[in-house]
Amino acid sequence: MVTLGLTPRQADLFRSTVGFCEPRVPDGSIYGLLHRECERLFPDEMFADLFTDVGRRSVPPMIVAVVMVLQRIEGCSDREAVERFCFDARWKYAAGGLDFDYPGFVHTVLVDMRARLAASAGPNRIFDAVLEVASAAGLVGRRRVLDSTPIYDAVATMDTVTLVRSAIRGLLKAADAELERALRAVLTREDDYLGAGKPVCDYDDPAARAEMVDALARDGAALLGVLDGRELDEAVEQAGALLATVLGQDLDRDEAGVFRIARRVARDRVISTVDPEARHGHKTAARGFDGYKGHIGVDPDSEIITATAVGAGNAGDAAAAEELIGDLLEERTTDAAAEIDTTAGVDATTTAAEVDGAVAAATVAAATVAAATADGAGEADRACVYGDNAYGTGEFQDRLDRAGIESKCKTQPPVAAGGRFAKDRFDIDLDAETVRCPAGNTTPIIRDRNGAGTAAFGTVCAGCPLREQCTTARAGRTISVGIHEGALAAARARQRQPGWMADYRATRPKVERKFGHLMRRKHGGRRARVRGTTKIAADFALLAAAVNLARLAVLGVASTASGWAGAAR
Repeated sequence: MVTLGLTPRQADLFRSTVGFCEPRVPDGSIYGLLHRECERLFPDEMFADLFTDVGRRSVPPMIVAVVMVLQRIEGCSDREAVERFCFDARWKYAAGGLDFDYPGFVHTVLVDMRARLAASAGPNRIFDAVLEVASAAGLVGRRRVLDSTPIYDAVATMDTVTLVRSAIRGLLKAADAELERALRAVLTREDDYLGAGKPVCDYDDPAARAEMVDALARDGAALLGVLDGRELDEAVEQAGALLATVLGQDLDRDEAGVFRIARRVARDRVISTVDPEARHGHKTAARGFDGYKGHIGVDPDSEIITATAVGAGNAGDAAAAEELIGDLLEERTTDAAAEIDTTAGVDATTTAAEVDGAVAAATVAAATVAAATADGAGEADRACVYGDNAYGTGEFQDRLDRAGIESKCKTQPPVAAGGRFAKDRFDIDLDAETVRCPAGNTTPIIRDRNGAGTAAFGTVCAGCPLREQCTTARAGRTISVGIHEGALAAARARQRQPGWMADYRATRPKVERKFGHLMRRKHGGRRARVRGTTKIAADFALLAAAVNLARLAVLGVASTASGWAGAAR
C-alpha cells in the first residue's frame, strides 16, 4: 500500500542546486524548462489516482515523472537514470531545484510507476499533459504529417527448432504440477526441456536434423493433444495457443507423415516466443527488420508530435493513420454534430437512424465546402494531412474525403509490366459502371458481393491493333476496379495540380527530422527497451513527450498569468 508523496516546496538556500545550475544551464534547454515549469506540468495531484489513501509515502510522483522524461531523452536504463538523479545536478535542478543531497531512490520505483500508469485510466498522461501545453500555447494547428520508422525488438529472433522447443518449455512452465506430469508423460524425445537454447543435434548431418525436427513436432503435437478438451487457466491457454501457432506456421507433414520445416514463410509469422508480438517487417523492399513500427503525427509548423502509435512490423503504415489524426476526425464529427443542431432539428424524438443520416449529410457537406474552397480563403486554417505512398491507400483517401480533410497523401500511380498500358490509360466511368480501353472498346464492370469490380475485355482484345502494347494474356486485358476507385482517381488528379507537389516536398520531410530526434539514442530509441506492443507503445509515447518538451524549451514556452504562451518570434 503506497500513498501519494509530495514534492518539497522549501529548498535550502545553501544546499540547493539552483544557485549552481542557473548560470550554467541554458533557459532554452529541457532542464531549464522543467526547472521553471515542472510543478505546473506534472503536479503531484495529477497522479493521485495511482495511489491509495493509507500506507507508506511514495517518492513524489512529480520527481519520478521528471526522471522518466529525462531518462527517455538521454536514453538511460532504469539504473542509469536513478544514478543520474543522484549525481547529475541538472536532474535535481530540473525537478524543481532540489538540494544537492536530496535522497535518491531505487530503480524499481520507475518500474512500479510504469506499471501503475499502464493499469490506470490515463496511461499516456505525461504525453497528454505536454501536448495540452503545446495546444494552449497555440503551437498545434490543423495540419499533420504522418510517417513511421522501425523499432527493433529487444529479443533475439529464433529459428524454427528453437521456436518449437521454446514453446514446449513455455507450456510446461505454465502448467501446474498435476498438468505438468500429464504433459511430460507423452514426451518421447530425450530432452527434459528445462534448459534454454537450441536442441542438441548433429546439425551437419541432414538426416539427424530431419529426425530432430520430426521428434520435436511430435512432442509438441502430443502436448496439444493432452490439452484438448481440458478447462485451462489463462496462462496455460496462451502457452498452448503459442505452441499451436509455431507448429502450424513453420512445419508441414509429408506423405509419409513426417514433419519437416516448411519451404515457405507464414504471412504473420511469430519470430520469438519471448516476444510473440514482434514480427518481420520491411520499411522498404530492400531493407528488412525484426520488431515493430513506431508511427507519429507531427504539426509541420511547430514540429510538435501530436500523436503516437506502435504496431506490428509487418503492418501497413495506413493501418495506424486514423489513430494519428484522431483529433482532426473528432473535430470534424463535432462540426457535423453542430450542423445537425442548426439544420437538422435534432430533438428528443429524433431517431438514431435520423441522427446518423444527418451526420453523414453534414460530413459530406463539409467535404464539399472544403473541396470548393481548395484555392480560396481560409487555406491556412484548413485541416490537412500529409503522407507518403504508404498512406495513399484508397481506404484512407476515402476516409479523409468523407471527413472533409484535405489530403496531401501521395498515391502511387498505376504501373504495368513491360511498359504496357497502365490502368490510368483506361477511362473508368463509375457512374455508368463501364471501362473504356485506349482502343475505344467499352466493357461493363462486374461487381462481387464486397463491392469490388472487374472489367474483362476478353475476345475484344484478339484483333485489337494495340494488343501488344496492352496485354500478353490469352484471355485479354482485365481491369480491377476497387471499392475506393473514385477516391484514388481523385487523389491522383490532385497530385497533378500546380503547386501540389511543391507543397508536399516542402512539408512532408519535416517528419524525418523529428524521427532523427526520437531515434538518436539506440537504447530506448531505435531499439526497444521492453517487450510487447502495449509496453513499447507507452515507452514510445513517453519518448515523444520528452522530445516535445525539448521543442517547447527551444520555442520559449512559459506559463503566464493568462495561460501558456510561446516566446514572440
